[in-house]
Amino acid sequence: MSWRSEYMWIEFLAGSRKTSNFCWAFILFVGSLGFLLVGISSYLDRNLISLFPSQQINFFPQGIVMSFYGIAGLFMSSYLWCTITWNVGGGYDRFDRKEGRVSIFRWGFPGKNRRIFLRFLMKDIQSIRIEVKEGIYARRVLYMEIRGLGAIPLTRTDENLTPREIEQKAAELAYFLRVPIEVF
Repeated sequence: MSWRSEYMWIEFLAGSRKTSNFCWAFILFVGSLGFLLVGISSYLDRNLISLFPSQQINFFPQGIVMSFYGIAGLFMSSYLWCTITWNVGGGYDRFDRKEGRVSIFRWGFPGKNRRIFLRFLMKDIQSIRIEVKEGIYARRVLYMEIRGLGAIPLTRTDENLTPREIEQKAAELAYFLRVPIEVF
């Protein structure tokens, strides 16, 4: 999602609050809870889940292993829910031609560096760079090359943009900033 005018361009980033993360967090939570309940029901020798009679699962070793997987899954699920709640990776990119400034803001994990805020002068921008790696794990990332500081990613590395979409986005941004495009 973005907002543009003649002198300003603001690009909003969703971060961790994506539908896929909600789905995976929910699936992991429900699945790990099921594993944990089956493991506990084998220890108690009672049917806590009616689908699996506890007499069919011995506590040692199957019940212990299922309990371990359930606990591990709950930890992973809680990690995902925390990243969704904190919106890790979310933020915005703001390009202002009137002021001649670029501001990049991202949310991180709670702590001293929770807010990541970078500011640059537009005259320090060398180019917009597209990095393309094709194959099984295709990767297409858009970078902003800053004099003396290197490249700053503008898109997420897991964002699945088509070659045409990344090319169009790079061309529009390079035209707005009046800088060249580099392809790697």
